[in-house]
Amino acid sequence: MKIIDGKTCANMVKQGIADEVAAILASGGRPPRLDIFLVGDREDSVSYVNSKTKTCRNLGMDCEQHILPCTTEEEELLGMIDSCNKDDDVDAILIQLPLPDHYNSAKILDFIDYRKDADGLHLMNVGLLHLGEPYVMPCTPKGIMTLLETNGIPVAGQHVVVIGRSQLVGEPTAQLLIHSDATVTLCHSHTRNLAEIARLGDIVITATGTPGLLKPSDFKEGAVLIDVAINRVDGKLQGDVYSEATKEELEQRLGAATPVPGGVGPMTIAMLMQNVLDMYKMKIK
Repeated sequence: MKIIDGKTCANMVKQGIADEVAAILASGGRPPRLDIFLVGDREDSVSYVNSKTKTCRNLGMDCEQHILPCTTEEEELLGMIDSCNKDDDVDAILIQLPLPDHYNSAKILDFIDYRKDADGLHLMNVGLLHLGEPYVMPCTPKGIMTLLETNGIPVAGQHVVVIGRSQLVGEPTAQLLIHSDATVTLCHSHTRNLAEIARLGDIVITATGTPGLLKPSDFKEGAVLIDVAINRVDGKLQGDVYSEATKEELEQRLGAATPVPGGVGPMTIAMLMQNVLDMYKMKIK
């Protein structure tokens, strides 16, 4: 079984970004800039924001954090986003999700200028993605497609089973695959006979956050597994399928798989950085 190494691929992407940003700065240009909004103090969200900020700055780009308490009124947050929308020095805007329950997340995401929407979640970007003409792609789906391409795994003509229909991963990944000429089956929590459907897939992508979702025997011989989920079980990280307990059996059955951790995860931040640079370049152009 081939291990699809997300860390190595992400590092290659980030090195390319760093080289391009260095060339921009050397020619007298300003650095690309990402503004991140975090409402509340969820430990995992704070960690994600700090990681994104550090990566952005390490690549030579600017990153501004807007840290707000949970008591912040929605209109105040919208006002701050509006200021970023109008600021020509801001190239990309990211709202760290999830927002506190009392916020209208859809309204806030759609308030971002779609040309600065770093996560690709604005309705305009969702629509353009469905048309096959994305202005910006959601980070994790973009990372999945990049991993498949850089590892020489063909998509066109393949039957791909996507398990999970979230707006962040499952649905946009299915759309990208369709536009890459794959035959796609999109499964979810109400799908019957999931294992039987998974066994039909040349490529199976799982993104549910359900440890033990499928067994190694639920895949056909030589299939490719892209395990997006990161679950903590008994103090250890594992995917929906990939774990220390299943690794050996998967190695005997699959043609290739993403490990957890170290598979899709590193690609998500790398693709966010690529989106920031790309939006900067589209604005300048």
